[in-house]
Amino acid sequence: MNEIRILSPTGVIGSGFREESFQRGVDLNPHFIACDAGSTDGGPAFLGGGVPHFAWEGTKRDLRLMMLARHELGIPLILGSCGTGGGDAGLAWMREIALEIAREEGLKFKLACVHSEQDKDYVKRRLKEGRIEPLHPAPHFDEDTIDRATHIVGMMGPEPIAAAIEDGADMVLAGRASDTSLFAAVPMIHQANMGLAWHLAKIVECGAACVVQRKRPDSVFAWLREDHFVIEPLDLDNRCTPQSVASHTLYENADPFLITEPGGTIVTTDARYEAETDRSVRVTGSRFEPADRYSIKLEGAERVGHQFVIIGGVRDPYILKQLDSWLEQLLERFKERVMDLFGDDVGDDDYSIVPRVFGRDAVMGPLEPTPNVGHEVWIIFELTGPDRQIAHALA
Repeated sequence: MNEIRILSPTGVIGSGFREESFQRGVDLNPHFIACDAGSTDGGPAFLGGGVPHFAWEGTKRDLRLMMLARHELGIPLILGSCGTGGGDAGLAWMREIALEIAREEGLKFKLACVHSEQDKDYVKRRLKEGRIEPLHPAPHFDEDTIDRATHIVGMMGPEPIAAAIEDGADMVLAGRASDTSLFAAVPMIHQANMGLAWHLAKIVECGAACVVQRKRPDSVFAWLREDHFVIEPLDLDNRCTPQSVASHTLYENADPFLITEPGGTIVTTDARYEAETDRSVRVTGSRFEPADRYSIKLEGAERVGHQFVIIGGVRDPYILKQLDSWLEQLLERFKERVMDLFGDDVGDDDYSIVPRVFGRDAVMGPLEPTPNVGHEVWIIFELTGPDRQIAHALA
């Protein structure tokens, strides 16, 4: 194919997008629609508990529009990391929503579900074979770690998704997947320039996050051609510039020039970003270097206990002047209180209390360059105990 047209509705399903923008993309006749449906950004609880981040209602609203567009155009619809964590529970949750929409709208299609949850015995066998390596800064990993995990997923690349489409799937629901793999699968099928395809995928997987000033989650469109690709936002009030697109290559990556994927590395050292129009950007020069060995990132979550939070504001200037010492004294009194309540039944290793000072360094912690205290702060105390009863008593 000389050109592959791609519609990315939003950065993650359930976060919403403007229907007018999405329809503008549908009118451009894309060859496929793809959307991420999960992330680790919200922490391990979603994978560990098998629960989604976004609400059923918001997810259903977004998915309905995508499924109706897929039906109208007769093209593949791809969703990955379903249900946030991408485990079997999240995949089943997304499948249930899709089937409910299909019943309500009278839609018929071939649905493929690609699972990513890993069998613990299989993971242990691979560990014994020396096939599992730590990904810095991963903690110590052994069979006990595997046993403690409630769920373990493997982040798939585009190959299983491409196989499902080649097998005739109209809609693919994938478990945990590389965000970019959702957009690289169809170009891989058509033997496109994969350096450009992977780089394009990196830009569009977050929807309209690559615009100059994003006011809301929204849709973006891309044209993949033999020697370049073009990115354009679908909200006419938004625009992309060479700087906004180039800077998005850094998003969620330590090195914007070498971006690791399961099957290799996206290399953007020779990429050029040029204005195509006053709203769109043309990119050339990206390449993809296959890895010597294909690798899958494993993600797991284990239950560490139950947690409550205490929230409070501090405005007293006397306390603010000595905030650190005040917190230290508070934590010491807290430990004494725990001893009064539980004695030796609850040790220091059985619980934790973590204060987070918003208005000083709660977001960046020790990396905060200006940890200054203003006229007031907001403190959240996270209290974690081995079970709900003890955690509640601590709170």
